[in-house]
Amino acid sequence: MLVNVLSMVAEFESDLIRMRTRESMAIARVEGRLRGRQPKFSALQCRHLMSLYEKGEHSQAELADLFGVARSTVYRTIQRDSAKHTSGGVS
Repeated sequence: MLVNVLSMVAEFESDLIRMRTRESMAIARVEGRLRGRQPKFSALQCRHLMSLYEKGEHSQAELADLFGVARSTVYRTIQRDSAKHTSGGVS
């Protein structure tokens, strides 16, 4: 019986922590402080990468080595840029 009471208290505490975390994140989101991870490329670097990619002289792996990032970052940047152009520039 004591174990059941202790487990109920532990579950209640974890629910309180989750609730406080959600409230804090909602407040931060409203205040504009919850931005997530910052992008690897600046706007200038992104334009440069896309111009090199569109010329077709370098593979995506070569672009990753050239810019010092993972290939997945190059893939994601290309995908975002193509989505931006197909949706009319709304991002």
